[in-house]
Amino acid sequence: MSGRRRLDWLGLTPEPERELPVALAALRASARTERAEPAELAAAERRRVERLVLHGSRHGWLRYLAEVTELVTTAAAGAEQVDRAAALHAAEVVLDHHRMLIGLPGPEYDRTARDRTALERAVRHLRTDPRTGTSR
Repeated sequence: MSGRRRLDWLGLTPEPERELPVALAALRASARTERAEPAELAAAERRRVERLVLHGSRHGWLRYLAEVTELVTTAAAGAEQVDRAAALHAAEVVLDHHRMLIGLPGPEYDRTARDRTALERAVRHLRTDPRTGTSR
């Protein structure tokens, strides 16, 4: 590869950039003991995503999505005061993104295999109603 920056990762899907900031803001707000304004959290998350998309790299973007995966899997593992709908939405968005990596050149699809497995498990768990144990 030449010295040019690879940008193919930017063309996968717009959903993470559009939908993750709000979902993560809700998830982070529900997991905190101190309550920040959801709008402030969403704006901060949007700025972070914008910086990653405009000035970041594929590696930085995948590191961000790994952080999202960690938040989601922690929420699915039983955090009581968590916004399950936000966690589920974030999990589904990242899982869809990671599945699409198979269409890009490079090793990222294989590198995200562990995250895909964790996200699939989290989605199954988050879709189960915690009060009844039944799927939604």
